[in-house]
Amino acid sequence: MELTAIQEAIREEGLDGWLFFDHHHRDPLAYRILGLDQAVQVTRRWYYFIPASGEPHALVHAVEPHKLDSLVGGKRVYSGWAAQREGLLTLMNGAHRIAMQFSPDCAVPYVAMVDAGTIDLIRSCGFDVRTSADLVQRFDARWSAEQAESHFEAGRRVDEVRAAAFARVGDLLRNGTPVDEYAIKMFVREAFDKADLFTDHGPIIGVNGNASDPHYEPEATGSAPIRRGDVLLMDMWAKLKTPGATWYDITWTGFCGGTPPDEVAKVFTIVRDARDAAFSLVRDRVARRQLLQGFEVDDAARGHIAAHGYENYFVHRTGHSIGEEVHGTGANMDNLETHDERRVIAGTCFSIEPGIYLPHFGIRSEFDVYVSETEARATGAIQKELVRIVE
Repeated sequence: MELTAIQEAIREEGLDGWLFFDHHHRDPLAYRILGLDQAVQVTRRWYYFIPASGEPHALVHAVEPHKLDSLVGGKRVYSGWAAQREGLLTLMNGAHRIAMQFSPDCAVPYVAMVDAGTIDLIRSCGFDVRTSADLVQRFDARWSAEQAESHFEAGRRVDEVRAAAFARVGDLLRNGTPVDEYAIKMFVREAFDKADLFTDHGPIIGVNGNASDPHYEPEATGSAPIRRGDVLLMDMWAKLKTPGATWYDITWTGFCGGTPPDEVAKVFTIVRDARDAAFSLVRDRVARRQLLQGFEVDDAARGHIAAHGYENYFVHRTGHSIGEEVHGTGANMDNLETHDERRVIAGTCFSIEPGIYLPHFGIRSEFDVYVSETEARATGAIQKELVRIVE
């Protein structure tokens, strides 16, 4: 736990402290930020309060009095509900504005880990509960140097698998061998295993109308055949099989033929240019060390798509935070699903992935962006043109 840095951040946010709470491992963020063992059984509620200045204190149940002994600071033990309330008042004596893993209107669900009843309890004690979203981003979403390198290495391996998957489709089509979405999904999964990569599900392999389902995943039965003249979208994500590794997440689109139809080429160009407009904004702001908020990146991509009349076919945010979880806890590039006002900060990574989803085909183009103090960089290959799968 980075106590000195956490307390400095609490003061910068104008808060009196940060209250951590858990019951039955509801809040994995608390365990990661505090450096607690996530494998330990927890059956009773515990609290840990870090004040803006001074010594932290824990409040733990008499049945499990040693759960937070690895953390610095004092400790108070309770057993009954009345003693719990009294303990909370003592724990945060003198504080008023308290950060918790809470998000107003659940605008940032990745941070909304504390249940509404517990928020009610803390407020009924007279405390003003504020969101910890910016604090969580600083102490959970930022990568170490080792995590950044794990991402880049995963990217090198995934990019090879992606290229091999498109080539595999091309070979089968040229040979007249039947192939479907599920077969290529399994080709990717087997290639990930050979490359010592981990993924929890996927990839998305979708042709034509299936490519317009942003979370489509082919199954062994009902998978669509891949044929000449089809639009083919591949979205894949993976990370190294090492502790603390971070994800790499990309989407490429191709055409199973030579020259694609005018509409397909047009839509790809709009999506690509919307992606690049968002990336250009990020690079410019980071290079100038200017404030950049997640919703602004979404506006850049969405505005380009809207200018070409396709705004109703872009149905998700422009990008999401990436970390040890593929959907991380940092700022999302979002002004659609939520109005994400969080700052894009150094040491974090996110995707840029606009898409246009028509009834008969869909196009998405995605790469990841890592932000340092002085620059924003794409972390892998960038698709410039539709993949020509077969001529």
